[in-house]
Amino acid sequence: MQQKSLSRNLLTKVLSVYFILTLVVTIGQIVAEYYNTKNLINSDLETLQQTFSGSLTRAIWELNTPQALIIADGLLSIPAVEGIVVRDDSGAVITLLGRYIDVRERFSSQLVREGVRLTEQQSGIFGYTFPLIFEFSGRATQVGDVTLFSSRSVVIDRIKVGIYFLVGNAMLKTTFLIILFLMAFRKQLTEPLAELSRQIEDLELDQLDGARVEISKTESSELTLMADAYNRLINRLQDYKAQLGNTQKQLLTSNEKLDQQNLLLEQEVARKTSGLSQAMMDLQQQKQELELKQQSLREEIERRRHTEDALRSKQTELEQLVEHLNQAQDRLVQSEKMAALGGLVAGITHEVNTPVGIGVTATSFLAEKLISLQQAFNDKSLTSKTLEAFITEALQGTDLLQSNLSRASELIASFKQIAVDQASEAIRTINLAEYINEVIRSLQPNFKKTQHQVEVNCPDNIILRCPAGAISQIFTNLLMNSLIHGFEDVKEGLIRITVLDEDNNVDIRFSDNGKGLTAEQLEKLFHPFFTTKREQGGSGLGTHITYNLVRQTLGGSISVSSEPGQGLHYHIRFPKNLKLDN
Repeated sequence: MQQKSLSRNLLTKVLSVYFILTLVVTIGQIVAEYYNTKNLINSDLETLQQTFSGSLTRAIWELNTPQALIIADGLLSIPAVEGIVVRDDSGAVITLLGRYIDVRERFSSQLVREGVRLTEQQSGIFGYTFPLIFEFSGRATQVGDVTLFSSRSVVIDRIKVGIYFLVGNAMLKTTFLIILFLMAFRKQLTEPLAELSRQIEDLELDQLDGARVEISKTESSELTLMADAYNRLINRLQDYKAQLGNTQKQLLTSNEKLDQQNLLLEQEVARKTSGLSQAMMDLQQQKQELELKQQSLREEIERRRHTEDALRSKQTELEQLVEHLNQAQDRLVQSEKMAALGGLVAGITHEVNTPVGIGVTATSFLAEKLISLQQAFNDKSLTSKTLEAFITEALQGTDLLQSNLSRASELIASFKQIAVDQASEAIRTINLAEYINEVIRSLQPNFKKTQHQVEVNCPDNIILRCPAGAISQIFTNLLMNSLIHGFEDVKEGLIRITVLDEDNNVDIRFSDNGKGLTAEQLEKLFHPFFTTKREQGGSGLGTHITYNLVRQTLGGSISVSSEPGQGLHYHIRFPKNLKLDN
């Protein structure tokens, strides 16, 4: 393997660091010189404002366009100026000369009110824009503006000589340092190291007396210390060589004693070997027994592994079954909501049909009277008595139309809000008392053919921002359960809804005087799919949905109590300030 020179490595690293530092400093000086010269050129452009703005302003004021063009050509002849744009008081360009950028994109059609420096573009063009102000009779008027452009090439032309000087200076200093370092490293390191290496290579272990090295350089340095350390090592080697001769003699004596001990040990080993053979036979027998037990253990592990795989397969099947059951439950819950909406639609349709039919009858009656009135008018047999009778009948008809259409509108509005709330989970602000009455109104078709009464005691000032559909679904389920299940075989049922306004909670007591539930039925009331009307199409999800809406959607609590013949009593509490996700 070719060895690398230590002095060359050191020289390479030192010169590399110096070269990098020189390069960074030179680049920094060039960049600084560039920006200083650019600032000077910007200052020159600003100075030109004071020199030429007066004459150019007067030429534009006097509408002397040729004179303005001559002045612009004169500005363009200045070395620092590579382009010029002159605009009049309306922002229209008078002249464009040299290299420039579109000032209309920079300032639109507005004139600049004061001097503005234009930043350097990707093309290297930068400039300065200043207004042209003409003073006449003590009044200043802006007649236009001027933009002077310079470029990166102008700056580079100015600093070109300086750049050459900086680069030449750096190269000269670098060359001088390389020569200086080469001479110093050769004299102080390379030659002494070569001499020391030559003397060490001539070393012979059999002739240590003449193996000491000497360095011709008289100065004390690390190489001198290395030579002294090497000489001390030679002295220690001579001492170790003498000790080695004595040790060899002692070793021969010890070998004779070891031969005698080996004979004794061989006899002892023979005795021990016979004992170990017997022990090995015993161990072999134990090994066979362990192998048999290990085989049975492997079989047991294999059986357990098969059992574990079977259990995992069953667990996977059960998880899939649970997932299917959850999906089926969600579909049943949705079906229950749609069924409730379907019943609501059927009831409200029947309820709206009556006022609409009355309205159709009244409209037909008015149409007939209008035809009779028109016939009398056309025959010129219309009398004041006939007109008075028509007006009386028309007022009666319109009153009948207005009252029935208002009733239908109220029913449809209540149905629309309740249906939308039950079909969505939208958050909105409601008055609890009014909303409970809307729910009861939407269910009125179900109570219309019965003698059951619904009594509501709720303060008018309870305002909630909540999922209105949850409130509607809760009261719809409770009211329909009382109607269908609680009031079975009961002619005059009473449902009482009492709402208490607490500081931070809403407390609702819902009770009916129906037939009640047994203890066994009460225990399963909130379980999914529990119903006493399964043969009549009951799904058993109404109270389960109510329980989940109160606990999860409203973050409240619900409890129930009942005895056979004593009705059913619900106690619902939930906070006013619901923690709702956006």
